[in-house]
Amino acid sequence: MITPDNITSHEFIGLHTEIIQSTNSQVIGLNGMIMDETKSMFRINTEKGMKSIAKSSNHWKFSIENKDVIIDGSRIAKRPFDRLGAKV
Repeated sequence: MITPDNITSHEFIGLHTEIIQSTNSQVIGLNGMIMDETKSMFRINTEKGMKSIAKSSNHWKFSIENKDVIIDGSRIAKRPFDRLGAKV
């Protein structure tokens, strides 16, 4: 079960996310459902279509158990199977 404490060691596909801080001001506020992820990118389904966004240059907001969790993308910029179950 995903909790705010262990979110960085779980699967992100299917979660709703929003970019709250970025080195690219044009993507701040972009939100949608994560459809796929690679080592360095999230593929997000937004209102304007699919967008591929780098993980490491952004801060991501997820809502888990009615709590907002903010994650620095550099902490999750790993291959999904390397991150799953890993202790952070």
